[in-house]
Amino acid sequence: MKSNWIKYVFIIFVILILIFASYIIKKDEAEKKQGQQQTTTTQENQVKEIKVGIAELDTMNPILSKNKNVQTVTKLIYEPLVNLTSDYKAEPCLAKEWAKQSDNSYLIKLRENVRWSDGQSFTADDVKFTIDRLKDSNTIYSSNVKDVTSIDVEDDYTVRINLDKEVPFFEYNLTFPILSSNYYQGEDFATTDKNKSPVGTGKFKITDVQESYITLSKNTNWWNKEKTENLEKITVNLYSSVGELYNSFKIGNLDVIATDNDNVQSYIGTIGYTPKEIKGREYTFLALNTANELLNKQEVRKALAYSIDKESITSNILNGKAYATSFPLDYGNWLYQEQDSSSGFNQEQAKQVLVDNGWAYRSGSWQKTENKKFQRIELNLLVKSSNSTQVAVAQNIKEQLASQGIIINIVQAADTQYNNMINSRSYDIALCNMTISPSPNLELFFGDNNLSNYRNEEVSNIINEVKNTTDENTLKEKYKRLIEIYKSDIPYIGLYNNKYTVAYNSELVGDLTPSWFSPFYEIEGWYK
Repeated sequence: MKSNWIKYVFIIFVILILIFASYIIKKDEAEKKQGQQQTTTTQENQVKEIKVGIAELDTMNPILSKNKNVQTVTKLIYEPLVNLTSDYKAEPCLAKEWAKQSDNSYLIKLRENVRWSDGQSFTADDVKFTIDRLKDSNTIYSSNVKDVTSIDVEDDYTVRINLDKEVPFFEYNLTFPILSSNYYQGEDFATTDKNKSPVGTGKFKITDVQESYITLSKNTNWWNKEKTENLEKITVNLYSSVGELYNSFKIGNLDVIATDNDNVQSYIGTIGYTPKEIKGREYTFLALNTANELLNKQEVRKALAYSIDKESITSNILNGKAYATSFPLDYGNWLYQEQDSSSGFNQEQAKQVLVDNGWAYRSGSWQKTENKKFQRIELNLLVKSSNSTQVAVAQNIKEQLASQGIIINIVQAADTQYNNMINSRSYDIALCNMTISPSPNLELFFGDNNLSNYRNEEVSNIINEVKNTTDENTLKEKYKRLIEIYKSDIPYIGLYNNKYTVAYNSELVGDLTPSWFSPFYEIEGWYK
């Protein structure tokens, strides 16, 4: 009787185990099926098309166009020899490698598996053709090749570029779009109708041209097959004005806009999109003429740097439409990452550095007698009179320094006079503005005849060393040291960079990491 009871209990136990196991298996199958259905639904809901815009289209030929919208959008169609990453590092594109063979000669090896969107092979002849057109056309890229004297085609996939002088980091000049020589054969480059729909080697190709839009489709001939390709179509809407383009984005008819307009929010509002604001290319700074008797003294330059509140300038004068900055490469460049070359705003430190070097504050100014010669810190600040914003910035700096007992006289000069004074270095302090090049070359700031008449043997050695190396670790080490010396010596005071804004539709999915070189990094993986 007892053995039967045990047998029945065992049978019931086995049945329960089988029921439980069956439940687990069915549950797993149901969850797997549900996951597959969700994945399928998600994939079905992916919109693999986006819309961008061009205002005031002149031509789709990127070499001939003077339109910033065109320059931005055509990066999707055409490719350069050398591309820039989102942190502005040179990387191979149509050129797979390059070598500096002498001070004025570069050897470029090209990719051999590249085809134009019409199926023709990309060769060295296309590179020569493009550079020749840059030399004989009025184009924004002409400055990239102004020092090129000739191009030697050594074979189908090798070119030698000869220069009239040494150009440090010349590879950063090779970021212009390459055009097809065969496509333009027998055509007048400037006037041909082929400029409406030229062929490229990029991720997308032009497949339809209408009066109000241009259609770009995925280029099935694109050489980079390792990239994940989600996006299949881009519609480029054409507008008669920038205001019309902004309004179209505001009402949801565009998915991406990129602009250095610091007032863009007043046109597109603040909702319905994801803004990415980054430091732009316009760099404003003070050049301190170290040949000046006062500015030759390190403590005076330091006192100036400690006394200027850059945040006050960007907030009160520029209404928050600029970023305070410290160094020419302080815009996200890979050689200036997580560093601070600014002395910082510290009024007490400004006074202390002067006191420590024998200066005394008397009758509203800093004074000192040295070698029986009386000195007072009073300096002229040169500014371009036609630029009302910079005049206001100069006035703000004057007021800030006056509160510290440093006397500043503003010299407003007409454009021609200002340029002559800059070229002759006939100023104490100059308020300067320049468009930063993608190149990390800093000869303008630290080389011979630089804007501050600054001399430092170690800095000169670094400038000479970095232009002859491509080793990333060496470059990082050299630039780190350069920045350390800059922070100590203060030959310049960086003030601010303009803001560059890329606005993305909130439904857009993917790696949305822009720079002022391109808002379209990894676009082939985007979708909505």
